Amino acid sequence: MEENQITLDNLEKGTDNPAFSSLGEERFYEEHDGPCGESKEERREEGKGRFSSYCRKALQPASKAKCFCKAHAKALQRVILGLLGVAYLCYFIAACWLNFQRALALVVMTAVVVFFICWSLFKKHCGAKVLLLLSPIWKCFQKSWPWLKWLLWVALLGGLITWLALDTSRNPEQLISLSGFCFLVLFLFACSKHHSAVSWRAVFWGLGLEFLFGLFVLRTKPGVQAFQWLGDQIQFFLNYTKAGSSFVFGNTLIEEVFAFQTLPIVVFFSCVMSILYYLGIMQWLIVKISWILQVSLGTTPTETLSVAGNIFVGQTESPLLIRPYLADMTHSEIHAVMTGGFSTIAGSVMGAYISFGIDAASLIAASVMAAPCALAMSKLVYPEVEESKFKGKASIRLSSGEEQNILEAASNGAAASVGLVANIAANLIAFLAVLEFINAALRWFGELVDIKGLSFQVICSYVLMPVAFLMGADWADSPLVAELLGIKIFLNEFVAYQQLSEYKKKRLSGLEEWDGSQKQWISERAESIATFALCGFANLSSIGIMLGGLASMVPQRKGDLASIVLRALLTGICVSMLNACLAGLLHTPTEVGDCVTFLSTTNFSSTSYTIYMCCKQLFDSSVLENGTLSFTGAWAGLAESVPCLMQCCGHYNHTSCT
Repeated sequence: MEENQITLDNLEKGTDNPAFSSLGEERFYEEHDGPCGESKEERREEGKGRFSSYCRKALQPASKAKCFCKAHAKALQRVILGLLGVAYLCYFIAACWLNFQRALALVVMTAVVVFFICWSLFKKHCGAKVLLLLSPIWKCFQKSWPWLKWLLWVALLGGLITWLALDTSRNPEQLISLSGFCFLVLFLFACSKHHSAVSWRAVFWGLGLEFLFGLFVLRTKPGVQAFQWLGDQIQFFLNYTKAGSSFVFGNTLIEEVFAFQTLPIVVFFSCVMSILYYLGIMQWLIVKISWILQVSLGTTPTETLSVAGNIFVGQTESPLLIRPYLADMTHSEIHAVMTGGFSTIAGSVMGAYISFGIDAASLIAASVMAAPCALAMSKLVYPEVEESKFKGKASIRLSSGEEQNILEAASNGAAASVGLVANIAANLIAFLAVLEFINAALRWFGELVDIKGLSFQVICSYVLMPVAFLMGADWADSPLVAELLGIKIFLNEFVAYQQLSEYKKKRLSGLEEWDGSQKQWISERAESIATFALCGFANLSSIGIMLGGLASMVPQRKGDLASIVLRALLTGICVSMLNACLAGLLHTPTEVGDCVTFLSTTNFSSTSYTIYMCCKQLFDSSVLENGTLSFTGAWAGLAESVPCLMQCCGHYNHTSCT
């Protein structure tokens, strides 16, 4: 007992009374065989039994609810979907009732979603019956197809020639773009790996789809309005980037510094694309587009999926959709995958180009038009001579992300863009510095033989000037368009689009077209042609990116990839140029409007492109003879002519101003 006595000395040393500790209590019960003579094991078993009984009683309502939900899962799902549908219908009716014009976008999106839901339900419940009913007609069509297809081709060719004759009679300069289009197709055929094995079905269908889509986007009123609306919505959507970038960097930096103004858009767009992939929206879009291309062009599912994916993602991300199949793909299929990557741009960098001021509708149209054209030209340059393992395969399984929820998808998308942003920034620093060094060296070499102002841009403007002219640019604009092409091919399209945006800003601000012998900006038609021609990753620096990305997926085929990549690069460059030729062929000049009314009512405190064009029209209509000033055309005999001329002379130089 002495060792267990409590003393001040023990308290100072921290000794506790064992009788008040859990160990002491357990020891006491063990010595006396429990409080009521029970053993320790019996007490534990009894405690566990009571606890589990309480848990079962507490969880009994939850388990009953769970069993009920399992038994009536379908009914509950229908009830919830019905309630959500009724709620959305009420919201939709209220939005349309209050302001239909404001709710037009909601109407379009709702109509698209309802159409595809109805179509999927129709296929599920009535598809087999309809196919059975139509089978006799299909058999009759197959029997008649050998002669019917020739009749169809003749009708299409006749209609195309008639339309071109009528359309180009009003704008003869469009014939230059048409001749450039034909020249590029013949050039690629001359570069073909196997001339006799070309699949002309893929070539003509691909070019036909490209032409039809371009015609819809650039010529028809619904197409122009739809893509203009889509471009405006994307522009508004990208403006939300400022909420995040201004919080992180501050308003001053994002307004004045290029890196903080443009590169955060790449982060935002990458995050959104990752969310869309997680939700399955991107996979759905890619599958639908690839089905259209596969059915019409007759290409295999693997190459078609990759090219369709390039409309939305980059040259190294799109092959990930078909990664399990890359090892078994033929040389022609790999060439198509590479060509698709070189011919288009990623959605993330598209946002950056739009922020430069490049027309969003043209960029979207160029990316979509490039998909069928890339497949067609790929099969022209590298026709299929091997037996594909995927020909006739019904479907290809798309790989999906490993994210567990939408927040993880958003976080991963933003994190993945950090490398892309760093790559863009590093490339811009390196390429612009290298370009300045090359220009300095060329100037030095030029001055040794009395050649002033020699630069890389000047060399490109002379070498590629015939190509720019064949695409449809005016002869005066061709040097500047050729300069942009050279920057895009030998450096990258990011630098080229930045330069194009500078030309566009100068035009829209109303600067004079010529500053002495130097052209300050290019015409609206040349801008459209350049926008389509630059829309693609086909540049020398992308060779390493393409080889590195694909070789990491299929290292055993590194030799095949290296032997194909240069041919794919050439094809990708020509695909962008073919799109530019179509843009030149289908471009319609913008009407300036009534310049008399405009100049009479406008404020000349600042200039704009419309003011410049109207002043130019006024200068052209002025006639100075023997010191007497007179006007012709719409300005003849108007009292506003002289005041407007004086206002124009305050901003622009002309002989009439003296």
